[in-house]
Amino acid sequence: MSANSQSNATSQQPVAGAAAQTGTATDFHIYRPPQSSPSEPTRELPESYFTPTTADLKAAQASLTARAQALVNAPLQTQAMRDAAQKVRLAKYPTVRTSPAFTDRTQLEKTFPSTDKIRSVYAFVRSSLREDVKPIKFVLFQTPPKRELKVSDPKVRDQTLLQLQLAPNAILHLLFEDESLNHVTVPAPLAPEVLAKAEDLPIPPDYTSAVTSERSSGASTPTRTASSAGSKPTDKVKVPKWLKLGPNK
Repeated sequence: MSANSQSNATSQQPVAGAAAQTGTATDFHIYRPPQSSPSEPTRELPESYFTPTTADLKAAQASLTARAQALVNAPLQTQAMRDAAQKVRLAKYPTVRTSPAFTDRTQLEKTFPSTDKIRSVYAFVRSSLREDVKPIKFVLFQTPPKRELKVSDPKVRDQTLLQLQLAPNAILHLLFEDESLNHVTVPAPLAPEVLAKAEDLPIPPDYTSAVTSERSSGASTPTRTASSAGSKPTDKVKVPKWLKLGPNK
């Protein structure tokens, strides 16, 4: 190999490495916003749907009481015991599947090792943005309740994805510093090569029809039982022979 060839190969290596660092990840999914059919109007829920019932309040109170009792009665753990429990969780959830979602409901999806930090998720999202949007700051958060996962927060940046309770799956939302990018009508500001890989969001199974069919079949069963029960009195009832004869005189 000539000296020129060696120098060219050497000069190309940093370029390839830089491209790998700044380029967009390839092992990810991007899902288009779900398309609602115009023939199917959005059903408005009544106000009573959002008002908790007495049973809901009792269940919530029982859950809080049980959780508080579990914390009070839990034995004190040493650092070694906590480390052992962390190893068990890490073996159970070696990876975390994150799904950053934009305001127009476009959704990215990528799997990270559970030992990664939240900065890895930020780097993935930023690498997927358009060049003119990459310099704009954004925050990843969860809701409900709202919990911001800021890299500037030491309690967040120094913990792994597993320690942040993001395993095994986590849907994260984006909030840009530029408010014009946060409107629901604004398309996700993703790079063209990322949008080219967009696919339809998998349709979840329709549990409503299954429940409806079960209820209808369950409702029809008592009807048949009632009709069969109503036909019994018309049948001839057999009377014991000793009852026909009556008492002995």
